[in-house]
Amino acid sequence: MIREADADHHVFVPTDCGWAGVAAPEAWVVSDTLPLKIDSLSKRFDSITALAGVSLEVREQTCFGLLGPNGAGKSTLIRSIVGRVRPDGGSITLFGAPVKSSAAKAAIGWVPQDLALYPRLTCRENLQAFGRYQGLAGKALNNAIAWCLEWAGLADRADAIVMTLSGGMRRRLNLAAGIVHRPHLVLLDEPTVGVDPQSRNRIFDMVADLRKDGATVIYTTHYMEEAERLCDRIAILDHAHVIALGTKDELITQSFGTRYDVRMHLTDGGPAAEAWAATQGGGLRAGVAQFSIARPIEIAALLQTAEAAGLDVADVTLRRPNLESVFLHLTGRELRQ
Repeated sequence: MIREADADHHVFVPTDCGWAGVAAPEAWVVSDTLPLKIDSLSKRFDSITALAGVSLEVREQTCFGLLGPNGAGKSTLIRSIVGRVRPDGGSITLFGAPVKSSAAKAAIGWVPQDLALYPRLTCRENLQAFGRYQGLAGKALNNAIAWCLEWAGLADRADAIVMTLSGGMRRRLNLAAGIVHRPHLVLLDEPTVGVDPQSRNRIFDMVADLRKDGATVIYTTHYMEEAERLCDRIAILDHAHVIALGTKDELITQSFGTRYDVRMHLTDGGPAAEAWAATQGGGLRAGVAQFSIARPIEIAALLQTAEAAGLDVADVTLRRPNLESVFLHLTGRELRQ
């Protein structure tokens, strides 16, 4: 068998199911329980604690965002959900079934960040291969391939060799290969890495289509604007713990209440500016002083103290905190760090 890519990146479990109008076999019709429930999950690698009592619940037909800086435990959690890491303690259930059961495996689709495609095969041939890995054959396989090509915007490139496709097209085909069996729970790990804006918007539409057809989506990303746009609820992981959980608005309110963000661009971002920002209860990052204030009128006092410190303020921005503000506030790091 030709193996020109690590096809094992995808979760290959025999099934013959679907969403829209395609009957699922009696062997694995999903229950009406939560798509994903994680209870007190723990995992250590030698002296390193990767997960420390993580508990989460993901509701049906939602897009659940999973965010965390590098080393937070996110990768271990993802690989535990798809059965690639065996936790030391706790439990994971998918639609009420243990994560290692055939029912749970058949209900999930994992699209990893790394592309897992056969570069010398066509789009159609790739989907045929991945569909067969999932137990599809005959009319069911042909219908699945046709749906995937249309869903990914690749119907007119069905017979194109993968190595001739643009990066965005390959990314979209990778998504299609991971969900060709039409799973009810879809885990998308950094699905827009390295793609152009047009392909990114197409992927957003693809995620919306998944939800419209009844799937639940778990979405990881290093782009905060994607989480704000797509995710109904968000969990932030740091140092092996879930440190915040809720909707975007809930997270903002939990962290900042009704306060505002103020950013002052300084012409001199040296030690004097850093010291001044600290005395005013803020901080300095790349020449930008950042503060949290209760009322916009407090900007006047900040400008006066800046002038008194001999600092030149080039620009002032006032805004309500966003998800990026929450992440920085809770972790002390930006998402992409």
